[in-house]
Amino acid sequence: MKNLSLKALFALSIGGLLSASAIGQGRFDDVEVKSEPVAGAVHMLVGAGGNIGVSAGADGLLIVDDQYADLAEKIAASLADISKEQTRYVINTHFHGDHTGSNAFFKTHKKATIFAHENVRVRLAAGEDADPASLPVVTYEKGVKFHMNGETIHVFHLANAHTDGDSAVWFEEPDVLHTGDLFFKDWFPFVDLNSGGSVPGYISAVETLLGMIDNDTKIIPGHGAMANKADYERFLNMMKETYAYVQAKKAAGMSEDDLVAAGLEEKWKSWAWRFITEERWIRTLYK
Repeated sequence: MKNLSLKALFALSIGGLLSASAIGQGRFDDVEVKSEPVAGAVHMLVGAGGNIGVSAGADGLLIVDDQYADLAEKIAASLADISKEQTRYVINTHFHGDHTGSNAFFKTHKKATIFAHENVRVRLAAGEDADPASLPVVTYEKGVKFHMNGETIHVFHLANAHTDGDSAVWFEEPDVLHTGDLFFKDWFPFVDLNSGGSVPGYISAVETLLGMIDNDTKIIPGHGAMANKADYERFLNMMKETYAYVQAKKAAGMSEDDLVAAGLEEKWKSWAWRFITEERWIRTLYK
């Protein structure tokens, strides 16, 4: 079986473009779900798809996102290496399949309660072949707060950014922020314009989150390695500068195709990747 890089797996299936089953049996066989401690009761799991945040302690396990259905058993095994306690809660940061694919497994086999913004349930329920077992049980409009494992876990909605159902999660005492897909570390982000996302909304959400943290805050991005405030500020600067550049060219009468042909400034070339190429990022910014 030919191996796929994690970037390739993500590019194939982000945003529900292809389900895990559509990618094919066995494509996740070589994916390892690895854990690393972050701070306090918080850990991060990395596999294929969105990074998973974990609160582990005597009160049980709370996880933020759960990647693909085909990785559910591997995720559960990695969690068991951290703690033998029950997985009690799952928080979905948004509806995309690389963040919600194992919902049904954790609800059915681990008896976990799934939480998400109300729009996440709406969009999951509207999907083709929607599985009722994958739907969030508890939904909220603005946010919710957990008190467990000696820590306070704040979950709050940010409107019309990556999608229309984004949540970020702040583990207060250890000062760890899980951004969901409001942060692609060192990559152009995916802004799901067809699901309520917008570039101005995304920029506003990042500014809001940056205003809540300091230089000591550890950040679990939706995709990419562990990060800090400086990394997130660099990401915001890229978005604001490229957005201003494209909008200025558009206002001057430059067509979308001509702008794609001209490209962005050289300093942004390294941010492109397989799914969000420079061309796709320009077209997103133009729209």
